[in-house]
Amino acid sequence: MDKKVDPCEDFYSFACGGFETRNVIPDDQSSVTTFSLISDEVTEQLRSLIERPIKETDAEPFKLVKKLFQSCLNKTRAEEVGLAPLKEVLDQFGGWPVVVGDSWDDSTFVWTDMIYKFRLAGYSIDYFVDFSVTTDLKNSTSRIIDLDQATLGLSREYLIKGLADKDVKAYLDYQVGLATLLGADKDSATKQQTEALEFEIKLANINLPREERRDANKLYNPMTIKELSLKVPEIPWLVYMNTILAPHHVLTENERVIVDVPDYFPKLVDLLAKTPKRTLANYLMWRVSSASVGYLNEAARNLQLKYSAVLTGTTERKPRWEECTDLVSGSFGNAVGAMYVREYFEEAARQSMNEMVKDIRSVFSEIIDELEWMDDETRVRAKGKSDSMTTHIAYPDELLDDKKLIDLYQNLTLDSTDYLRNALNLTVFGTNYAFKKLRESVNKTDWISHGRPAVVNAYYSPLENSIQFPAGILQGAFFGKNRPAYLNYGAIGWVIGHEITHGFDDQGRQFGPDGNLAEWWESPTKKNYLERAQCIINQYGNYSFPELGLNINGINTQGENIADNGGIKEAYRAYIKYATRSRSGFENWDQVEQRLPGLSQYNVRQLFWLGAANVWCQKSRPESLKLRILTGAHSPSRFRVRGPFANMPQFASDYNCPLGSAMNPVQKCAVW
Repeated sequence: MDKKVDPCEDFYSFACGGFETRNVIPDDQSSVTTFSLISDEVTEQLRSLIERPIKETDAEPFKLVKKLFQSCLNKTRAEEVGLAPLKEVLDQFGGWPVVVGDSWDDSTFVWTDMIYKFRLAGYSIDYFVDFSVTTDLKNSTSRIIDLDQATLGLSREYLIKGLADKDVKAYLDYQVGLATLLGADKDSATKQQTEALEFEIKLANINLPREERRDANKLYNPMTIKELSLKVPEIPWLVYMNTILAPHHVLTENERVIVDVPDYFPKLVDLLAKTPKRTLANYLMWRVSSASVGYLNEAARNLQLKYSAVLTGTTERKPRWEECTDLVSGSFGNAVGAMYVREYFEEAARQSMNEMVKDIRSVFSEIIDELEWMDDETRVRAKGKSDSMTTHIAYPDELLDDKKLIDLYQNLTLDSTDYLRNALNLTVFGTNYAFKKLRESVNKTDWISHGRPAVVNAYYSPLENSIQFPAGILQGAFFGKNRPAYLNYGAIGWVIGHEITHGFDDQGRQFGPDGNLAEWWESPTKKNYLERAQCIINQYGNYSFPELGLNINGINTQGENIADNGGIKEAYRAYIKYATRSRSGFENWDQVEQRLPGLSQYNVRQLFWLGAANVWCQKSRPESLKLRILTGAHSPSRFRVRGPFANMPQFASDYNCPLGSAMNPVQKCAVW
């Protein structure tokens, strides 16, 4: 806290000023947050589990976890083999032209053939066409092939600024540095990778921006492969898809696929036709090389760090053990999650969470009943969706069953030395797993997709209409079974409300109770909703960071902002109901719950807001803050507190904020 700050002018600084003063951002981090401090503890716990020696009695998945960790930790081997693993990969793909030089032959280059090779080797196949097997938005128990615009090496928001931008220049320097390290002439590398980057900038410019990707109906364009082939005949679609899916499926031209951005593909074909093959190959080999750098020696990794320093402000790498723990946890979420919950999770937390979720869902249902702007038909459907929402807390019981895990990781082989090969094998394994499921029905309560508990996060799935609170977030500043209820409701209660409200934000509201994309809003109510959402867009779009010359993007952050605003209202009302139930026999609420040392001057209502704000305390580097503002779906932490609290009359009442003060504006926004 910083008690010198007036809570009615800037409650974030009042609640988090001490956090910013007390915490120093380590050189290997771009920010320090309440989330990151708990994540650091979880990472330490995971390290203690996965660095244990491999035992004969370990189930095979746990042996795989430890093998990957050991191969990652082995810096000595990484230095011994140097760049050889990447050079072997590049040779396999015909070489990086800028490195190979004049001997590179463009007569054999066909970009689709390169994608087929990437698929088999374990690299991304999404450099020109994003290809995935996904849930059908309008029939969410079935799967379908989805074709989307390219994934980029640097976010579109940066690339469209052009070559003169300092961040884009750093991206080019990284490319030239890596090519030179592999043996390219620096002048030649500068010229050729500039051309490759100019191509990527053009690719970024034909990509649909985030602001135009929030309407799921706009991105739902079903057609057969035959119809797609007539629209874009330059790409051999049937052969392309069958080769990528082999050996799991054989499609016919009557296969129905979803094309997210139909206008993108004619533009892509035109761009590819106008671009020299050498430039395309230089671009693709750069993307493959950059995807490999983290698995190589320090000379290559230092180039990555130098680039990262420009974009995020971090000047050092994380300790190797931490980097390896993060990698292993991300690659083996189910197996590592099983190790984590068996050792560290307290089961009593699950029951407490169940009760809070029940409380907050009940409050959300009451809020729907009270909405004056919603017609009765839509209200019935909204309550139906709210009542149908499923909840996943902590972890699924299957994580305690070794046999389930053994079956999941069947056919995956790793060794304790070849780090890059292990990473590529994991990608092939994961891609095969996803592609095999094309003809399988979607199991919306599948333990595998809900079985990654060692993370400090929470989720809403519109396709499942489900909320999920993994074990990792049920601790620390968010939750404790012995903490005062005002802290739990303010912290994890807000998170619960936030996730519930995601089902009714600008994107979640497009899906019905069964998880299908459908129009279930009556027109007048939809109009009323959009007017209220626009109020949120305008409010947050006016929040600025003068030191960066940037405003928050109110459109791209609206979903999270709507969820933040609804979530805190639900958590507060649920806490008031809880406190009312609990105060029987007491003259006032402040006798019911213990106070924290040094906070006796605040009543429990005020402490609720203080606990809630503390969830979002953050100290960031300017580069990291810029990255978040340009590309993030969430508002920066300061405004995740100031925005929702300023919209809540109850906050103003509890802190006696005069009307017209920053935290009690005359004009307030409310969706839910």
